[in-house]
Amino acid sequence: MKRLVLVGAGHAHAQVLLGWARDPLPGVALTVVSPEALAPYSGMVPGWLAGHYRHDEIVIDFAALARAAGARWVADELHALDTAAQHVRLAGGEALAFDVLSLNVGSTLRPPPLEDARVLPLRPLSALRPAWESWLHTWCDAERPAPLHVAAVGGGAAGVESLLAVVGHLRRLRPDRVVTAALLSRGPQLLPGLAAAARRAAERALAAAGVVLRLGVAGDATTLAGAGLVLWATGAQAHDWQRDATRRGGLAVSDDGFVRVDEQLRSVSHPAVLAVGDGAHWQPGEALPKAGVYAVRQGPVLLANLRAALGAGPWQRYVPQRRFLALLATGDGRAIASRGPFGASGRWAWRWKDHIDRGFVRRFTHGLPPQAHAAPPE
Repeated sequence: MKRLVLVGAGHAHAQVLLGWARDPLPGVALTVVSPEALAPYSGMVPGWLAGHYRHDEIVIDFAALARAAGARWVADELHALDTAAQHVRLAGGEALAFDVLSLNVGSTLRPPPLEDARVLPLRPLSALRPAWESWLHTWCDAERPAPLHVAAVGGGAAGVESLLAVVGHLRRLRPDRVVTAALLSRGPQLLPGLAAAARRAAERALAAAGVVLRLGVAGDATTLAGAGLVLWATGAQAHDWQRDATRRGGLAVSDDGFVRVDEQLRSVSHPAVLAVGDGAHWQPGEALPKAGVYAVRQGPVLLANLRAALGAGPWQRYVPQRRFLALLATGDGRAIASRGPFGASGRWAWRWKDHIDRGFVRRFTHGLPPQAHAAPPE
């Protein structure tokens, strides 16, 4: 019996489990590890922050997927790797042996402490819900209608979408309270990499929401003075175990700690380990942006190559898409569309985005056998 271990509840692993449920590989014991069973789909998080979705509408149930795939579900997280012995050591103390290991662990953020503001890092997504809902409950119940200043740090899609979503939602919940906002970015340009028309549409949306845009400004205690809520949406960072040479088991990593992979998504130092999504560093060419669209496209290739690593089928090359459609929600029932040099915005773009996002999540609930949704035996 060969042992396949999936660590992380990312978009690519969701596709692996769905494919495995439909066509399992005999003679393989499959184990799935993640601290949370319900994994938010990143594309719908801004809509949830804006109040357009309930949390249960944006999550993928990994425990149900694991049951459908005949896998063992372990609610824990990776602490360290022993690549020589081919073991994964979990935070709870358990050691899992593997013949093939797949890592879809995402990334994290490490914002600085701020004395007078509540800081909400937007990664990892699993930690965002309790932090946001706790703060929101306290703010909504406050009797004194004191003004609130909300700041977002990061000029990419996450910073723009989250700030517009949160500010719009707060104003709708408590129209009696004054909410001001600012977006800070260390870079000189908003939404780098998107079409110029899309950037202009984002600037208009921010201006319409009364957001002060401050480019070329880093987020720190001085520039964020006066903010009561800070949304931290800067560049993705690797997890602690990836940055610690004694805990990553000799895995080759980039300068910032992400697992270096080849065209088959294998670790360049340990071919029995595959890695995808934000936690991986694309070695064959220019580093890929940390965006969910790449993990989604990596999913089918990862499934094929996990089978190949287990001796079933040929290896496939992952070829990153040169262009992709970006749809950014603006929190007001509209969205911005960008692909290559083309950009536009409107309510039609939000309807398009909503249709695509709901369809993606629906893939992992519809069509599973009924027993997949039943509670596991005690």
